[in-house]
Amino acid sequence: MSWGTELWDQFDNLEKHTQWGIDILEKYIKFVKERTEIELSYAKQLRNLSKKYQPKKNSKEEEEYKYTACKAFLSTLNEMSDYAGQHEVISENMTSQITVDLARYVQELKQERKSNFHEGRKAQQHIETCWKQLESSKRRFERDCKEADRAQQYFEKMDADINVTKADVEKARQQAQIRHQMAEDSKADYSSILQKFNREQHEYYHTHIPNIFQKIQEMEERRIVRMGQSMKTYAEVDRQVIPIIGKCLDEIVKAAESIDQNRDSQLVIEAYKSGFEPPGDIEFEDYTQPMKRTVSDNSLSNSRGEGKPELRLAGKAKGKLWPFIKKNKLMSLLTSPHQPPPPPPASASPSAVPNGPQSPKQPKEPLSHRFNEFMISKPKIHCFRSLKRGLSLKLGSTPEDFSNLPPEQRRKKLQQKVDDLNREIQKEMDQRDAITKMKDVYLKNPQMGDPASLDHKLTEVTQNIEKLRFEAQKFEAWLAEVEGRLQARSEQVRRQSGMYDGQPPPAGHTCAQDRESSPDGSYTEEQSQESQVKVLATDFDDEFDDEEPLPAIGTCKALYTFEGQNEGTISVAEGETLYVIEEDKGDGWTRIRRSEDEEGYVPTSYVEVCLDRNAKGAKTYI
Repeated sequence: MSWGTELWDQFDNLEKHTQWGIDILEKYIKFVKERTEIELSYAKQLRNLSKKYQPKKNSKEEEEYKYTACKAFLSTLNEMSDYAGQHEVISENMTSQITVDLARYVQELKQERKSNFHEGRKAQQHIETCWKQLESSKRRFERDCKEADRAQQYFEKMDADINVTKADVEKARQQAQIRHQMAEDSKADYSSILQKFNREQHEYYHTHIPNIFQKIQEMEERRIVRMGQSMKTYAEVDRQVIPIIGKCLDEIVKAAESIDQNRDSQLVIEAYKSGFEPPGDIEFEDYTQPMKRTVSDNSLSNSRGEGKPELRLAGKAKGKLWPFIKKNKLMSLLTSPHQPPPPPPASASPSAVPNGPQSPKQPKEPLSHRFNEFMISKPKIHCFRSLKRGLSLKLGSTPEDFSNLPPEQRRKKLQQKVDDLNREIQKEMDQRDAITKMKDVYLKNPQMGDPASLDHKLTEVTQNIEKLRFEAQKFEAWLAEVEGRLQARSEQVRRQSGMYDGQPPPAGHTCAQDRESSPDGSYTEEQSQESQVKVLATDFDDEFDDEEPLPAIGTCKALYTFEGQNEGTISVAEGETLYVIEEDKGDGWTRIRRSEDEEGYVPTSYVEVCLDRNAKGAKTYI
């Protein structure tokens, strides 16, 4: 089966068919190219999707990924990124193994087809030329034969006519002979050209055209085979990544199977456990007796001296917490100004304003009313430390020792801080060791560098290590304090529970423990028995031993005279020098102290503050 023998007369159709074959191949190349673009786009969209749902670094969302379900989701996102990578591999392999290869082959195929059909057209032109020569010689032979025949007839006519001279007859005879000779020559020429044409035509249809068509047939068959191979490669490229995609899917299944609901529940406990004990029974409040908001020291001592149990009201139990608070701090808390400070006087001299600037006017309330209102306010804040923590939270500042957190959460934060500092210390120590080794190398080989150039860096690293160790010791001390308190509190609870089990409460008396949590994480304890009051006194003494008068963080000089007319403010005279114990928190007031028991707030614009740079809490000089 050969195109040369079967399709010897279908040159034009073969030309159209081969062109159609090349068009099909180019269409397939375009298809594969668009598939690679789809794979790239799909991979890009998968990567963007995975990146979109990845947790942001140093954010609260990143902390949520400690749960096993979130870890499985994160693993799924990572596997999807690898999954997208395999689609990129598909695109790259199809581009390099199919698109580029076939594009180059199409160019070669076009060139080969052009050469083959050019050779075929050349053979066609040659046979057409031979045919034209044959037709020309044939027409000439036919013409010469007709001329010879007419010359012969003319000679016979002249020879039969008696009136024609002999010369005319001889001339007609010679002319007839010439024409016969020309006819013979044309005949010989026509015969020769005909034989030549027959040979050329035989070679054309039995040699040249079969060879050319055979080349075109082989070219077309190679194109078909190449297209089939490309389709196989197309499938193999997909099949090669199936195992890796299967592994990605297996990892997703493995991550899903690793989800542990019990572990997540335990993590929730660790994240939100406060360390407080559940509240006990609420005491009976007898409203038939007059209620007193405070208990004097004499009544407390008398009750202790008599040793007789008495019915203590909830209000009295709460009131007993207050004697453990420093008087000056409590008074300052209750009488702090609640209005913005007045603007400074227009004139620098106090004579311009006879009575000095007017402090914000507000109706004075008795201290007992303020105290009672504070006692019954909701939520109840039973100690100054709780209030201080609440104020710090409202101002948006977090204490360095995390004292605003519940005990258990504070312990976790401190432990995390200690671990971070230890890691930083280890990193600095490794850097110091590396610098030391480099310095030793420089000492042994001076041509490699100057050892003295590393002294400054070594000193800096050493100082950093000392600072970090100091910080670590500070946080370790706070951590030990918190762990000690938690242990002591648990021991206390066990002792109290044992006391309750061994000694049932007297009839008509309540033996309950009320532990209330405030919004800022602090808590209070209320007990009705005298032994419990003693335990509370000991606890609160320990709790507020560090509540000494605030240290001075600098000094200030009064620029104007200020008459402190509101509770919580203090009067100052122009030019007077006082101690600063609390700088302006943004509300326009500065807390100052004149003596050990005389302190209060003055407008920040009325004083010139000079903070001690080394004092705790000092930030800048004003």
